[in-house]
Amino acid sequence: MFRKGKKAAPRFELGIKDLQSSALPLGHAANRKLTSLSLDRISDLDKKVVLVLSNGHGEDVIALRVIQALHHLQPALHVEVLPLVGEGQVFDEAVEEGWLVKIGPLLSLPSGGFSNQSLRGLIADISVGLFSLISHQWWYIRKLARQGRFIFAVGDLLPLFFAWSSGAEFVFLGTPKSDYTWRSGPGWAISDFYHRLKGSEWDPWEYALMRSSRCRLIAVRDQLTARGLRKHSVNALAPGNPMMDGFQQSECPRSLKKYRRIIVLCGSRVPEAEFHLKKFLEAIELLKSERSLAYLVALSSSFSLTVIEEYLKLFKYKQVPLDDDLVKAQSCWVKGVKTIFVGKDKFPMWAQWAELALSNAGTATEQLVGFGVPVLSLPGKGPQFKRRFALRQSRLLGGSAIPCKSTKELVALMTLMLKDHAFRMSMGTFATNRMGVSGGSKALAELIINCLLTHDGR
Repeated sequence: MFRKGKKAAPRFELGIKDLQSSALPLGHAANRKLTSLSLDRISDLDKKVVLVLSNGHGEDVIALRVIQALHHLQPALHVEVLPLVGEGQVFDEAVEEGWLVKIGPLLSLPSGGFSNQSLRGLIADISVGLFSLISHQWWYIRKLARQGRFIFAVGDLLPLFFAWSSGAEFVFLGTPKSDYTWRSGPGWAISDFYHRLKGSEWDPWEYALMRSSRCRLIAVRDQLTARGLRKHSVNALAPGNPMMDGFQQSECPRSLKKYRRIIVLCGSRVPEAEFHLKKFLEAIELLKSERSLAYLVALSSSFSLTVIEEYLKLFKYKQVPLDDDLVKAQSCWVKGVKTIFVGKDKFPMWAQWAELALSNAGTATEQLVGFGVPVLSLPGKGPQFKRRFALRQSRLLGGSAIPCKSTKELVALMTLMLKDHAFRMSMGTFATNRMGVSGGSKALAELIINCLLTHDGR
């Protein structure tokens, strides 16, 4: 039933004992370089193995950024990754290069890991073996912990619980929760009152796991959330947001500058992404413009190019040769003043060229507003990108992502934002403080290395 990943060689096993964490003053360590102790014991790192747990596509992307920083700082460090949801395709390139090991059990879930969003999604996941998968993962992680793995958990409660229950020492990066979601108005939902009562979006049982003596470091996405956790005796840090790492600066090609540029993201999960794409194409069809428009449709690796070609033909677009190979698109389609560029895995490049975004995505939407690009979304039936998810995302990002109730509303807002430069710019820059600047991956990697180096390895 489960797909097994490649296992690390037995020679990497080691015994790790619990140590006092006083060697790493968490409240001040975010910007600290490796200590003299670390430099003296740098050769010890090739004897250690870090096991990374992540639970979702967005968490996989974030985990990969930190793993890449770890590899850059300490190439001899052995790292394994166990994706708790899906098959972790974002890690495949690093696995093929030979410096990362992906292990199992692995299983793609019908809900895409969002079974908590709907009863239908939960039932579908159970039918393909959700409980069996969780049980197998739990036993497997405990087995690896007994062999001496140091755990780096990325996500929310599930990886945190697995890390805590393994018996190993661990570091936890809490990615999805932020106190901005309930501190930003209107705040009339029952969940907002609950979070306000606690003073944090994290829950009491999560505090308890974070307070474990084996938890060497807690990192969260922003200072506001870290302060909320510290009020509950959780020594949390916000050393930076890895979401904003991994983007290389790229100049927008001259051939594209004559267009108004709109990036289109329909999500990473099929068939939900196909539904979103069709709804966005319907909105694009209704938008009237005297200026030339370029739509940069950035597809995930799992999306079929045949599907989008069928949609574009349905809307009477004609395929034309690519004039400029600097755009790096797979295909180009034209209808009147509208040009649609289609490309797989082009988001890191195209995100920096966009003036506006149509996005029904999770992590990628947050990255867009981090670049100052305002986002309009059109929530669907899910399992991931439903209206509740979109509203929470909007509040997290300070309103820089606006969920629309209908295609008509989406078209109206697109028209307004393309005409009103000042409004578009003010909306796009509001959330950049919440997303933070790049460099968080390196800061976290340095902290993890310090945690590893304070083990005596006996």
